[in-house]
Amino acid sequence: MHPQLSVSAVSSWRWSLDEDLRCWADLGVDQVGLSFRKLADAGVAAGARRVRDAGLRVTNLVELGWWVLDEPATWGPQQARLLSALDAAAMTGARCLVLTSGPAGRLAWDDALEALAGAISPVRSEADARGITLALEHTGSLRLDLSFVTTLRDAIDAARALGIAVCVEVNSCFAERALERTLRADIDALAHVQVSDFVIGSRCTPDRAVPGDGDIPLGRIVTALVRAGYRGAFELELVGPRIEGEGYPSAIRRGVEHLERVLASAEAPQ
Repeated sequence: MHPQLSVSAVSSWRWSLDEDLRCWADLGVDQVGLSFRKLADAGVAAGARRVRDAGLRVTNLVELGWWVLDEPATWGPQQARLLSALDAAAMTGARCLVLTSGPAGRLAWDDALEALAGAISPVRSEADARGITLALEHTGSLRLDLSFVTTLRDAIDAARALGIAVCVEVNSCFAERALERTLRADIDALAHVQVSDFVIGSRCTPDRAVPGDGDIPLGRIVTALVRAGYRGAFELELVGPRIEGEGYPSAIRRGVEHLERVLASAEAPQ
């Protein structure tokens, strides 16, 4: 595999960690993003040992939950979950935690950001002490149940205010105005990139497609990132009915093959 290419455990949403490990071995996948949900189901310490024994490099942990930002009394359990996820990251060698903000509820955007700063503070302090990056992922505007941060530009502004990094979710930002300019201008803020495709006209969410099957200009976006100096992971993250219908091994294999071609083209001499 290309050294920047990674496969997320979200791409096999319904499988267990053990099923993921067998599939990754069969496909020759050697760099992955782990689901904290699956790791916890397997027993974090035992699951981490299996990941290490498989010789896998781990880029990040996802499926970390979120805060309800207008209910501060509920923040404690999510803070504890993220502190546990930092332990899991240390055990598996994961470089970052990818998290969403949680819904704003009754709060205006700026007030929600202020609340998020308070909620994330103890987690950020511990992550900094351990040398683990926190990366804020933006979502599509239909997923206000997960996040109030629904554009890449807002994610960059929020992350800079919070003192953390950004996860670029290509499926949620590919149609943004001046996207390539934003990527180049704020390349220093970007710690992780999630990659999939999308068929314009779908009314379903999530409904990701295997890279190359949809309408996202992945070549242009990946090339902009590579030439701007991005050195983090490009992670295949597939979820939705198209992936369930095709089957995880086929979708992952085709996605990896397409992204390897895209990365090779992006790195070719200009």
